[in-house]
Amino acid sequence: MNTSRDRRGDHRAEPSGSAAAQASREPARPSERPLVRREGPLPGERLPLILEVAPNEDYALLDSGDGEKLEQYGPYRIVRPEGQAIWRKALPAQEWQRADAVFTGNTDEEGMGRWRFPKAPLGETWPMRHDGIDYLGRFTSFRHVGVFPEQASHWDHMEALIRAAGRPVKVLNLFGYTGLASLVAARAGAEVTHVDASKKAIGWARENQEMARLTGKPIRWICEDAMKFAEREERRGSRYDIILLDPPAYGRGPKGEVWQLFDDLPALVDICRSILTPKPLAVVLTAYSIRASFFAIHALMRDAFAGMGGRVESGELVIREKSAGRALSTSLFSRWVAG
Repeated sequence: MNTSRDRRGDHRAEPSGSAAAQASREPARPSERPLVRREGPLPGERLPLILEVAPNEDYALLDSGDGEKLEQYGPYRIVRPEGQAIWRKALPAQEWQRADAVFTGNTDEEGMGRWRFPKAPLGETWPMRHDGIDYLGRFTSFRHVGVFPEQASHWDHMEALIRAAGRPVKVLNLFGYTGLASLVAARAGAEVTHVDASKKAIGWARENQEMARLTGKPIRWICEDAMKFAEREERRGSRYDIILLDPPAYGRGPKGEVWQLFDDLPALVDICRSILTPKPLAVVLTAYSIRASFFAIHALMRDAFAGMGGRVESGELVIREKSAGRALSTSLFSRWVAG
């Protein structure tokens, strides 16, 4: 599924004439999967759960406000739009003026043309690190930089589950993007299947694997529609211990399939339950840029995993700001964890 990554984390409404807004009025692909409510007691629940990423040597949210955020990605200070930052900036203007890169978005040019570099021209990529894993930051035309640092809370949780399992663990990473979660899982000892419909994203993920010196780890890189891949895995009888889902609000598959989160997510979550091993560990769902509360995906996950025990934990992923200590919410999440 080619995802609308430019909308990810941007909570402002799309202009009515935008391509994404036009596409959202197209009919979603009909789900051919009959959905029946699962029998059995609902899993336990824990909510609201706020998972927080604090400033660290690899990444920091330095300041935010007036519709922007100032971040430190390795050696570079970067300014990008942030619709949720409706408060005032805490740092003085001269701190913001020290930025190495500013996303302007004022052209339709692909690649780095939508960025301004106040100090000196920069290359498209630069070396970054997460918890000892090297990868490439990247200036993209849709304002993102190749990593979503708020996901570190999920990565830490997943890594702990893998290391504590005491047995081989298989991880399926759907909508895997540039592969940081896949690299964390592989380093922890898991066998990983990484799926994304974007050839460009798969290429970036492979580059990150080389950068991290993890080419010897068992990772399958698959460029395919996530829903179709999951359906085929179900027919094949393939099974996974941990499944990560990071779907967009809207996306389009390589053969024109339309993904609408509210229409298609219930079927995909149902399939994910069907492709779990007899002793699964977790299913982790993250949702960006949707007009809903985490209560919606929490109820979906509890229904989907009825009769399996464990618990469903739901809430928000937030990044703690360094300047004034404010919390910037980035996404909703819900995860089923085995008991």
